Amino acid sequence: MVILKFGGSSVGSVDRINRVIQILDQYYIKKKRNFSVVFSAFQGVTDNLIEIGNSAFDRKNNYKEEFNRLYQKHIDTAKGLNPNKNVALIEKLNYLFTELEEILHGVYLVKELTARTLDYILSFGERCSNTIISETLLNRNIACDYLDASTLIKTNNEFGNARVDFLTTNKNIKGYFKKKKNPQIITGFIGSTINNEITTLGRGGSDYTASIFGAALNVSAIEIWTDVDGILTADPRKVKNAFPLKSVSYEEAMELSHFGAKVIYPPTMLPALQKKIKIIIKNTFNPTFSGTEISNSSLNDQFTIKGISSIDDISIIRVQGGGMIGVTGIASRLFGVLAKNRINIILISQASSEHSICLAVLPAFGAKAKKVIEEEFRLEMIDKKIGSVIVDENLSIIAVVGENMRHTFGIAGKVFQALGKNKININAIAQGSSELNISLVISKHDLTKALNVIHKNLLQTKRR
Repeated sequence: MVILKFGGSSVGSVDRINRVIQILDQYYIKKKRNFSVVFSAFQGVTDNLIEIGNSAFDRKNNYKEEFNRLYQKHIDTAKGLNPNKNVALIEKLNYLFTELEEILHGVYLVKELTARTLDYILSFGERCSNTIISETLLNRNIACDYLDASTLIKTNNEFGNARVDFLTTNKNIKGYFKKKKNPQIITGFIGSTINNEITTLGRGGSDYTASIFGAALNVSAIEIWTDVDGILTADPRKVKNAFPLKSVSYEEAMELSHFGAKVIYPPTMLPALQKKIKIIIKNTFNPTFSGTEISNSSLNDQFTIKGISSIDDISIIRVQGGGMIGVTGIASRLFGVLAKNRINIILISQASSEHSICLAVLPAFGAKAKKVIEEEFRLEMIDKKIGSVIVDENLSIIAVVGENMRHTFGIAGKVFQALGKNKININAIAQGSSELNISLVISKHDLTKALNVIHKNLLQTKRR
């Protein structure tokens, strides 16, 4: 069995949905392959629902206009896909949108929008898209069942980014599929608590849904269909010569996705990784292309470096002082106060002298990080054991990723040499003992140039 997932860009219009149905028919139904499909909300709908919810909360009457436009978009899509047979489908959509309208009216009246209520509002994106697609398939004599994943995926009550109870969820999924023969059309992104309150699974939630079902059913593969040819060696918007990779390991894919590669998100891979199920990234708009296979070990060993990814905008927090040298617990207090204030650390760099520690955070947290660190170390700063906390802004991180770097001499030297020749200064460096990732902090102004320089010197030359 194969679990497929199609994202919002793949189902952004009537034409695109027809293309997806063609893919299902040509590559799975006609070949009699056992499959089920996870679909996201239509392109832009999740963001639209957030805006409508916030407008209702702010008592803006235009939320009704936005709601009507969203309703009409789904009705037009349903009719466009089913021009001669849409009465039952329209009734189902009307039922869903009536319920959504009542919830939004409640938000408007009470002027309250909790995380729990927002999760419920967002669930309508997936519920509507999957209702339309499943009914369309049935109208075209393609056997399938609509499956609301929230009835099977059980989570805690951390609304907005819920954690999955895998013991209960896996049992639910296995029991459900034992009784079903038809392909299932599965809502991505949503789960529910033990009290059946709707939750959402966070960023990349539909990919995560596919991975959860794939791992529970021990499928042969999980296919993530998107709008690119796979995982590319770099962001094609910044590096025009970037090209798709045939394969990467789970670890390489996680590193690349953590540092800005948006094709797949790290949590998505964890259930698949634990079961050693391969994930294949495919292009809805180029279905004959083989895509990128993510598996336990990379098959494409000609490349020492697999990819170059980046976080475009970061701030560096520098804490330094002679009083830090040899003092136990400084790092613990520093990381502890940031964790307490929910400030995520992206990168850490510390000299062996222990005279200074550099931390990379998102710019939105720069000022707050400086403030809480100064409060934590106020006594040390009064005694001049620690100097002022400095925030450097307008910086970017480049991550050079590849499992084979750990077996190859001189890779770091080639990276630094390529940047040095092109007069690109490095502000900070971080590399783990696994040698899977070399991370460099540079000026944001030099980001595109640096990505192209590294790509040209370490990837394009190998491809020739």
